[in-house]
Amino acid sequence: MATYVWDFTQGDKDHKDLLGGKGANLAEMTRLGLPVPPGFTITTEACRFFMRHGAVPPGLGVEVTTALRRVEDTLGRRFGDTTDPLLVSVRSGAKFSMPGMMETVLDVGLNDETVHGLASFSGDERFAWDSYRRLVQMFGRTVLDVDGDRFADALDAAKAARGVTSDVDLGADDLRELVDTYKQIVREDVGRDFPQEPREQLDLAIVAVLRSWNTERARLYRRKERIPDDLGTAVNVVPMVFGNLGPTSGTGVAFTRDPSTGQPGNYGDYLANAQGEDVVAGIRNTSSLADLERMDPGAYGDLRRAMRQLETHYRDLCDIEFTIERGRLWMLQTRVGKRTAAAAFRIATQLVDEHLITLDEALARVSGEQLTQLLFPQFDSTADRTLLARGMAASPGAAVGAAVFDSRTAQAWAADGKDVVLVRRETNPDDLGGMIAAVGVLTARGGKTSHAAVVARGMGRTCVVGAEALDIDVVTRSFSADGHVVHEGDVVAIDGSTGEVFLGAVAVAPSPVSRYLDEGLDAALSAAPDEATQDLVRAVDRLLQHADATRRLHVHANADTADDAARARRLGAQGVGLCRTEHMFLGERRVLVERVVLADDDAERQAALDALLPLQREDFVGLLTAMDGLPTTIRLLDPPLHEFLPDLTELSVRVALAEARGESSPQDVRLLAAVRRMHEANPMLGLRGVRLGLVMPGLFALQIRAVCEAVARRLADGGDPRAEIMVPLVGSVQELRLVRDEAVGIMAEVGAAHGVDLALPVGVMIELPRAALTAGRIAEHAAFFSFGTNDLTQTTWGFSRDDVEGAFFAQYTDNGVLVVSPFETIDEHGVGRLVRIAVEEGRAARPGLTIGVCGEHGGDPESIRFFHGVGIDYVSCSPFRVPVARLEAGRAAVAEAGLETR
Repeated sequence: MATYVWDFTQGDKDHKDLLGGKGANLAEMTRLGLPVPPGFTITTEACRFFMRHGAVPPGLGVEVTTALRRVEDTLGRRFGDTTDPLLVSVRSGAKFSMPGMMETVLDVGLNDETVHGLASFSGDERFAWDSYRRLVQMFGRTVLDVDGDRFADALDAAKAARGVTSDVDLGADDLRELVDTYKQIVREDVGRDFPQEPREQLDLAIVAVLRSWNTERARLYRRKERIPDDLGTAVNVVPMVFGNLGPTSGTGVAFTRDPSTGQPGNYGDYLANAQGEDVVAGIRNTSSLADLERMDPGAYGDLRRAMRQLETHYRDLCDIEFTIERGRLWMLQTRVGKRTAAAAFRIATQLVDEHLITLDEALARVSGEQLTQLLFPQFDSTADRTLLARGMAASPGAAVGAAVFDSRTAQAWAADGKDVVLVRRETNPDDLGGMIAAVGVLTARGGKTSHAAVVARGMGRTCVVGAEALDIDVVTRSFSADGHVVHEGDVVAIDGSTGEVFLGAVAVAPSPVSRYLDEGLDAALSAAPDEATQDLVRAVDRLLQHADATRRLHVHANADTADDAARARRLGAQGVGLCRTEHMFLGERRVLVERVVLADDDAERQAALDALLPLQREDFVGLLTAMDGLPTTIRLLDPPLHEFLPDLTELSVRVALAEARGESSPQDVRLLAAVRRMHEANPMLGLRGVRLGLVMPGLFALQIRAVCEAVARRLADGGDPRAEIMVPLVGSVQELRLVRDEAVGIMAEVGAAHGVDLALPVGVMIELPRAALTAGRIAEHAAFFSFGTNDLTQTTWGFSRDDVEGAFFAQYTDNGVLVVSPFETIDEHGVGRLVRIAVEEGRAARPGLTIGVCGEHGGDPESIRFFHGVGIDYVSCSPFRVPVARLEAGRAAVAEAGLETR
């Protein structure tokens, strides 16, 4: 039978699957000899059993009793004892950190009898009744599903009656009355008295924590962070240590480095005479660790030694929760801390320089998503702006949007396409939906370890917290600051790098990292406003350079113009993996396409094609000049021809109206007939790609000739053009053979005319399941493969991307059919399997076959790891994503070597 309860002395940090992150790290700290209260963890297996059966496993109660007695024997105190009671906390803890998403219950074991024992033990009656009211409040909300606002309103009423503003100013008698009020609220809402039996409290709290794995906010967070739903949470039962025993006690959260900037040092929040939930809730503004050093040098010294020991042991930024009980330090949790994108790059390189990790490990600790965040524009420091307030810079970025004051409004407005900034006194886990929808989060209360700060940092969302100057009125849905009143819908701007809050929109400027990628290291360093920015730019450069030296995958760009290609090359592209030639047929050239369609004979059609030839040739000359010396893959015309012709309905109306006026145009009538003749019910699966090239004589020949003549021109000019011709939408090898044979003939003709030898590679775009499944046959006639994963996803799933993403993808992610859109990240089990088959069978038929990916999956971090694993040679993506792809290709290489990436 499974063992569902593990003592802290049994596990270690490598047991996260079973003990969750919190339990595994508590066990690790215990093993290191740090001051951890003796406790035990109920494993994730118990949660999975609970999810399957709706009840805890048989025998769990017996295991809990055995573990609880070991704790009692260690501490010399008894759970439920009326003279010296042992109280416990019951906390969630999944494998992956989900801050604030699941439940915690503190002070379990207090009742009308043990509260007197706690008062006697502590010598502080106020403390005992404060702990009891916290239990009733937290237990009522978490376990018994009482509306938390009822408790909050009762607390506010008690403070108002006493004429105080803080709960610490309430006396023992006030708190005793508040406990009675809270118990009455429970009786009214639940229909039963607050449970007085300590063991019943413990059992109900354990079930509540297990149940919280599937709350709406937890499921939403997992979808956002792509955490599997079947992992389950562990439950940690830990003896209470008290930070609310007076001025020599307190609680805090500490970081071994600044999680916002990466700056080395001691960072964190501390609250004297408080319990842990007070810090993360952001209800009271906190003190710094420097304040703690002045208040209690001894405890501060113990904390500093523990922080250094943990950072050395984990070799990374550590996030630590601690309590000081009458001068004695207790460690309640540690984990590798969440951090901003800038902090991630700076910390990774700092640890390399401190010889704690290798460059490979540093590369594994940053991500393409974080690099993307560093490319976003920042506020222009020279722009005119009206400062409203300053708070703490919790998560960097520049966010501009309409102020909204609740999560539901934020989600609704964002769904309508509006940028919004969620403004709250403090956030709580129920605000997660609004935080995801908003471009930024602003709170009047809380510190850098408050719920808003921690969650925003994890999501990469711009955040400013603790802006005390904001007077927020949730009734009128407005806030005032510095003589200004901001109503819901008014635009505000927040700077998560400085903590500044501005009225109205503020102009933005390129970020330092974006400037580095576009202009080079020296230019970015000279423009950097401070040393911290310079350190960040150097860190990004260092890790990108290492990624380039480490990666096996090449990175190309999707570029249709010379300007796009030149920018991609500056950003590090090693070629063009996809030039979409259809963009060259729009605008003023569209009339020439109409002439091709309307031609009555071959001579008329050829005349129209001849007019297009020099235009296409110049397009390709510019592209090949920009990518001189690098492979440049040019895709022949792919979309259906109707995309270059007038809309059928609009043209029909125009012709009908003209005929009614007696002004009929023979040209329009001919065009309408042609458009009707070519109209298709489902054009994306109709006459397009190679089919159009075979049915419409001369169309592909025009493009191939233009490419060949552009190559000849570049050779004559002393260039090194490396053009490749790609045939789209191939489903049969015979389609490819027909186009390739025509291309070979044109190459020979153009080569002879210009006195050069032209042997351009002719390859195929794999974007149909049949092409993937017959890749072995196609490879016999293809110089290269390139996966068009956008269309391959559409044709494999039977999805029309333009239709389904807005129609039902949101519902599909809500009900678990999809974890993420298959158009964002490759569907490894379906589309990915076709890719794998095509790679294996293609290379079996043609060893050394070059294979790339030119769909937008080529810039997606998760997809890049998959492509690396199946042996793809290069990925191609939009120019903006080239640096991200470079970084992720390097991370894929180090992951293959056995390093865990984040």
